[in-house]
Amino acid sequence: MPYEGEFAGYRPLQRIVETERVQGLLRKSRVFQASADGLNVVVPKPAPPPGHGLPSYVVAIDGSNAEVDVRNGYPGAKVGYCTVASVLLNLAEMARLDQQRPVDPLEFRKTEEASTVDAALPGSNVVTRNHTSARDSFRESLYEVLQDVVVDQEDGARLLDTYEALLAHKPQGRQECPYSPEGCTERVEIPAGVSSCPCGKKRPLYSTDALRIHENFRDAGTNGEAFGEVRQIWEHTLLVHVLRLFEKKQLLGRMDRMAFVMDGPLAVFGHPAWLSAAISRELKRLNAVVRTATNRDLLILGIEKTGTFVMHFDEIDKAEDGGTNFSSRTFMLPTDKYIKDRIIFSTSTKRYGMDTYFGRKLFYKTASGARIVADIPFLDERQDTLDTDDTSLYREFGSVCTLLDTLVSSRYPNSVSPLIAAHSQAAIPLRLGTKVLQQLAKALMRQD
Repeated sequence: MPYEGEFAGYRPLQRIVETERVQGLLRKSRVFQASADGLNVVVPKPAPPPGHGLPSYVVAIDGSNAEVDVRNGYPGAKVGYCTVASVLLNLAEMARLDQQRPVDPLEFRKTEEASTVDAALPGSNVVTRNHTSARDSFRESLYEVLQDVVVDQEDGARLLDTYEALLAHKPQGRQECPYSPEGCTERVEIPAGVSSCPCGKKRPLYSTDALRIHENFRDAGTNGEAFGEVRQIWEHTLLVHVLRLFEKKQLLGRMDRMAFVMDGPLAVFGHPAWLSAAISRELKRLNAVVRTATNRDLLILGIEKTGTFVMHFDEIDKAEDGGTNFSSRTFMLPTDKYIKDRIIFSTSTKRYGMDTYFGRKLFYKTASGARIVADIPFLDERQDTLDTDDTSLYREFGSVCTLLDTLVSSRYPNSVSPLIAAHSQAAIPLRLGTKVLQQLAKALMRQD
């Protein structure tokens, strides 16, 4: 291990790459070979036109987490900070201003409204109240954070209410007791609310223990992974929470005027991965209400900025003559077979992402030439497949492509403006705000 601030130079790294052990490993590794019959050649398809007009509003959701050192008398004490920002963009107003160039910056800023929810969570060597470990302090704080977040003060529903509605969709089964590191041998089923371990000590169990994030928590050392899992469940639970609030306000019939853009894939990874299937089930239920009222589907997108799929899209867009394979407004929907053959090699019969994704990948080159890797959700049982690239399954597919044409930004390569705005809010926590939802509800209730 190096000293703090000591980094390996170029020559040692080059020496490692050129060693016989590394070269021998590479010689044994699988290498993709393009087939002579051309079956592996990617043929992008032209994007269909939108079946309807673009939405008037876009809600973007993005989060961040950080870990900071604190002084409490114990070495290595840390606190985790998580924040999730939601930004409301008025697309209709942006389009109106765009017709009057140059746009007044003050007026343009009025088309965005942001609020954040944030919380501090105990990290290593931070023990609260009468707990006996930082791990148990973290468990209680995670439960209390969801209990404390009220997105809409008029409604009063807590983020915990939505989480526990999703918990009701979790397959029944027992898990290792959260107190097993302290010697408890019970296997427990985690219900809603606060319950007790069945052992003689009757210590508290929290509904959020079902996420099993505490299993990733270290009493000593860094907990960036655990805090990252907290952030991702916050982001996705917030999306469902907002939709459920609209349902209570009887506004799902106005969802044809709305779109939601999430940072990252439509998936839940790690210990809370079961939440993905629960979210998918709830989105399908909510979408059935929207479809009955509007004959349209919810417009939800996840945007991937980095990762294997982004790298692959970059590679397959490069033509041998130096040009590009994807022209403007063309797309590709990778199937399960394609993903396993070309992107993440696998011979498994289980569908790619079966346990983690509630949507599928879309490669799209916008009208301006930006490459966007997006995820579109499964909103009914027919859509819940990777066996076909038939876009007729997805009612809003044309609208998705046109919306991406509209939202793409020139500020950063292959970026979309709502997430830039949301990340700027999430990166530097501002306040615990609830204005976005209230403003949006008022706007949706107005008659056109």
